[in-house]
Amino acid sequence: MSQLVALSALSRCGSRLALSNAGGAAARRPFSGARRFTGGFYKPFLLGSAALVGVTVAGFGLNRSRAVLAAKSVPAERDQREPNEILQKCKHFMSDPVTDINKLLENKDDMRTKMELLVMDVQADVCKALAEVDGGQSIKVDRWHRKEGGGGISCVLQDGKVFEKAGVNVSVVFGNLSEEATKQMRSRGKSLKSKDGKLPFCAMGVSSVIHPKNPHIPTIHFNYRYFEIEEADGHKSWWFGGGTDLTPTYLNKDDAIHFHKTLKEACDKHDQSYYPAFKKWCDDYFTIKHRGERRGVGGIFFDDLDSPSAEGLFGFVHSCAKAVVPCYIPIVKKHLHDPYTPEEKAWQQLRRGRYVEFNLVYDRGTKFGLATPGSRIESILMSLPLTARWEYMHDPVKGTKEAEIIEVLKNPKDWVH
Repeated sequence: MSQLVALSALSRCGSRLALSNAGGAAARRPFSGARRFTGGFYKPFLLGSAALVGVTVAGFGLNRSRAVLAAKSVPAERDQREPNEILQKCKHFMSDPVTDINKLLENKDDMRTKMELLVMDVQADVCKALAEVDGGQSIKVDRWHRKEGGGGISCVLQDGKVFEKAGVNVSVVFGNLSEEATKQMRSRGKSLKSKDGKLPFCAMGVSSVIHPKNPHIPTIHFNYRYFEIEEADGHKSWWFGGGTDLTPTYLNKDDAIHFHKTLKEACDKHDQSYYPAFKKWCDDYFTIKHRGERRGVGGIFFDDLDSPSAEGLFGFVHSCAKAVVPCYIPIVKKHLHDPYTPEEKAWQQLRRGRYVEFNLVYDRGTKFGLATPGSRIESILMSLPLTARWEYMHDPVKGTKEAEIIEVLKNPKDWVH
């Protein structure tokens, strides 16, 4: 599963640099205990890694003194509209951005700033949608710091009424690429020129895996990320990656059609060649080779995108990331009250076992994170289900609903034509 990355991300094709998978050698928490978000209830903001800033009673707001401080840092002659828009966006987030808000305001036109604000926004969108569906279940908001540079925010809902385990991670990390990471990129044809053996990088993204309790509600995974490297001559190389995919326990064709059509619409806004190309890429990547089957019914997946332009690709990634809630939450609501048998629950546990197999055996982000010294293991393995099962020599009986989903996993379908 494309794991939640942070430093674990030099990822998926080696480049995905862990957008939430790993966290840095010393994941320090500035306060004892993680913050919790419950439905529309306010959770306090963290200032940097040390101070707790004021509490607002209604909504998610930066406190007034902080907003004033940030606003004062903007030159008087500068148009105030955009800084105010950034501050307004921050009120929606689950926590302060990883990067200091004043720095984001100073660099509002930088792609790093735009991407960080996007991943924070998507994290909040998804978390609030999950909390609403789960009847106001609390979400643990866990802010971590990476001593090499950067950090992230992990939001986890566990043992809810609807979701057994749901995590939405953001990471923004920077520093110098390790020798192993540099070799991975060069092996993929990237001609990177280091200076004194060092390659400065910045990587950020949002990554999530959501495991429902009801076997008729599918699991979803999504990850959207941006990676930037500065070479010895000062030249910056950058690329985007990401995707969204669905893993049902039982096949519901209408659900699969809705999911794929929503993603196709997001892709088609930018280039009608994107969806078919990235749908195939997704089917090929999420393959459990030793089983001869896909992990789920697919979706979209892409990596190393660096043309036609950064702005154009950012718009595309924005559309895809914003499609997560509409492609998934209606499916969840549709099946909220579906009855299920102990046998159907047991089948779900077996399918989750397959999910674990893919994540630990094939997913490059997970493997890279686990092999990186000082990685934040809790964030790397957050994608794994709370419960799973492995039975010896289990094969579904032909003609059953269990056999139906296996057939689709072995032979991917076109869901939109």
